[in-house]
Amino acid sequence: MATTPKLEDRPRVLVVGGGYVGLYVAFKLQKKIAKSGGIVTVVDPLPYMTYQPFLPEVAGGSIEPRHAVVSFRKHLPQTEFIQGKVTKVDHANRTAVIAPADGGEPFEIPYFDVVMAAGSITRTFPINGLAEQGIGLKTIEEAVALRNQVIERIELASTETDPAKRKRALTFVVVGGGFAGVETIAELEDLARNLASKNSRIDVEELRFVLVEAMGRIMPEVTESQAEWVVDHLRSRNVEVLLNTSLADADGGHLKLINMPDKSAADEFETDTLIWTAGVQANPTAKNTDFPIDERGRVKAGADLRITGEFGPIENAWTAGDVAAVPDLTGGGVGGFCVPNAQHAIRQAKRLSKNLWASRWDKPMKDYKHKTLGAVAGLGLWKGVAKVGKLGFRGPIAWLMHRGYHGLAMPTFERKVRVIWNWILSFFMGRDIAELMDLDQPRAAFRAAATPAPKPAAAQAPEAAKPVEPKSEGAQAEAPAEQKQPAEAK
Repeated sequence: MATTPKLEDRPRVLVVGGGYVGLYVAFKLQKKIAKSGGIVTVVDPLPYMTYQPFLPEVAGGSIEPRHAVVSFRKHLPQTEFIQGKVTKVDHANRTAVIAPADGGEPFEIPYFDVVMAAGSITRTFPINGLAEQGIGLKTIEEAVALRNQVIERIELASTETDPAKRKRALTFVVVGGGFAGVETIAELEDLARNLASKNSRIDVEELRFVLVEAMGRIMPEVTESQAEWVVDHLRSRNVEVLLNTSLADADGGHLKLINMPDKSAADEFETDTLIWTAGVQANPTAKNTDFPIDERGRVKAGADLRITGEFGPIENAWTAGDVAAVPDLTGGGVGGFCVPNAQHAIRQAKRLSKNLWASRWDKPMKDYKHKTLGAVAGLGLWKGVAKVGKLGFRGPIAWLMHRGYHGLAMPTFERKVRVIWNWILSFFMGRDIAELMDLDQPRAAFRAAATPAPKPAAAQAPEAAKPVEPKSEGAQAEAPAEQKQPAEAK
């Protein structure tokens, strides 16, 4: 174990993960804990929290990528932040092991309270070619890359003369018909149609968008009639919505789809853009602890958000969000637990903060109970669907509700202002369709400029190939070295 870097020598609340739960717990507790003589420490591989509901709009060019993330350094001034990954939690000894993000030697850190808030990662299946060809939409980096990919493929196709390659470049596939998948394909279709209308070498009708969903319906968060309306709406925009269909193979970008549940062949075609949004799973960090884990890899929690084992709550151990199996006291959760979404994560974080602080003073704690009031989704500019209580909305009013809710839910006032200002600019100036080139190799242009150009072929010719210049009068040819011998040697 490496020498521990300089850390605050105060009783620590260690927050494992900087997602919704991590950010809000630190934000709510940093001043209180500091005044009581302690310190809140957040550990995450990234230096920011990503507001994931905005990722489809980032990919679609409606929101500047940096405005959809919240910097820990800027907004958690009284919190100790460590950029790295928690690889082990030993609660029996109140210690955790952290691997720095830069690849440095792991080190151990002590704590008083721990908050398991590692969130979730993309859930995938062992499908041939998926890892090589697919891209998720869980991070801001994926959203930016996806936006550039769509723009680049359309530009490439506009000059492509091979019909098969052109068709492949203009085919965009999303696997997963939940909120993320539907919002993503709707935003990208809007973006692609906008681009094609500005390119005289591309016909909008050439664009092909395919949504693949293994279940018999999409968007389980809304009513069945609303889900059917969304399918009809997408199909009216020439988006192919394939229900009861699954991806069986993606090797080399050649997709093979099968019908569910009989596994019969459904369709085959090629694409350069395969987007995977088929669910999430608890972050595997939870398994590297001595806490009780359920069959889905989640940390077991009580309604008061304390980690709970066989013999009841575990002292000074807390959890919430996607990594936690939190009981849904309203009775509406799948399997009796809260579903993994931002709405629950944010509210659980606020309740956890209050309960943790109350526990310090032996005050009573309250259980987390929140009934989801509804759901909102954007389907591109001025198009949306929403369910509030028993009421359903669609079209522009639902789109405004979507933006209003998420604009207010975006953490910190500063980020709210930036996002809303993005929307105002887009309203008057349209989507930002600029492609940022070579983000994966930013030094390519400099290397090309700094690398000496190869010498012309003539300059590289061997000496023997040069013409022999005539000797001046009186000059004598000098014999090769091996033919020169002293007279006495002859």
